Amino acid sequence: MKYDFDTGIDRRDTDSLKWDVAAGELPMWVADMDFPTAPEVREAIRERASHGVFGYCVVPDAWYEAYAGWWERRHGFRLQKDWLIFCTGVVPAISSVVRKLTTPAEKVLIQPPVYNIFYNSILNNGRQVLENPLLYDGERYEIDFDGLERGLADPQTTLMILCNPHNPVGKIWSAEELARIGELCAKYHVLVLSDEIHCDLTDPGCGYTPFAAVSDTCRKNSVTCIAPTKAFNLAGIQTAAVAVPDETIRHKVWRGLNTDEIAEPNAFAVTAAVAAFTRGEAWLDELREYIFGNKKLAADYIAGEIPQLRVVPSQATYLMWLQCLTGKKTADDIADDIRRRTGLYLSEGAQFGSGGERFLRMNVACPRAVLEDGLRRLKEGMAAYSTASSM
Repeated sequence: MKYDFDTGIDRRDTDSLKWDVAAGELPMWVADMDFPTAPEVREAIRERASHGVFGYCVVPDAWYEAYAGWWERRHGFRLQKDWLIFCTGVVPAISSVVRKLTTPAEKVLIQPPVYNIFYNSILNNGRQVLENPLLYDGERYEIDFDGLERGLADPQTTLMILCNPHNPVGKIWSAEELARIGELCAKYHVLVLSDEIHCDLTDPGCGYTPFAAVSDTCRKNSVTCIAPTKAFNLAGIQTAAVAVPDETIRHKVWRGLNTDEIAEPNAFAVTAAVAAFTRGEAWLDELREYIFGNKKLAADYIAGEIPQLRVVPSQATYLMWLQCLTGKKTADDIADDIRRRTGLYLSEGAQFGSGGERFLRMNVACPRAVLEDGLRRLKEGMAAYSTASSM
């Protein structure tokens, strides 16, 4: 490989949210990679920093062209320049859209187990969460379309937040599934807000379909949040975009983002995004191969060494969704027990909503030696927990 993903980077004492843990602990929880971003992106940031003046910034044509070119090359969908609005992050954009395009006490539909911050964006803004839990058959997840239609038919439901690909279960929704969602939402006048931040982290050979690319119906009734931050590990740079094809909806979103003061870039936000989308392609392809190798290593190890867990097959993200098959306690108790005994810090599944109570989420975007350490700790922790719970 041209790029080095095996060399570890010490992130302690760097004000890292992920690594703000006790000595000896190994954090494998929040969706934040332990790889430095692409060298091409780092070089672009260094070049910008060397200028030395960091005043107010505008969004240049190069930013629009970078997004449009990337989505056309990688995902077969051309984003038009006038659809795109800069914002500082996907989560701020989601909260802003909830505030601007729904009213207090209205319902926002989500499909748990799902990214836990969706709940914050809804509840913190005085709206109601309407859950349509995914169906799980012991191996794979599917959408409960009967439940979805019932939820959308509720006159109080005005927005659906879609996770495409889905975090934490790693599911890539098919064009047919997305089309069916789009038709149902249009039928009941429910806007779709599609969070597609994980779209560039699919397994090699697996593509994803942008929701807005599926049909005219989906395109005209959607707001899509996208960014280079997850794929290129740039969350701290605060750079993202919202794509809104419909002019009327776009004006409302634009007003919301500006009212909330999240529509202006910092000195590095544009530089990093443009470099990622114009110069980072080869690095990303190697990263995807490396993460796929990590996922396979972890799945094989767990299948052979940790009978108390089952890996849910996934096609996207670097997050492994692990079903707990032992004990009577919920996964938050198991996660706490593993951390106390071994120092391994995982995400407990209950925070992702209904259906997540018996699951753990493990971030495997790290050097292979770190992953191997984490798997050994996981084996030790699950064995100790199983022994203790059987007494």
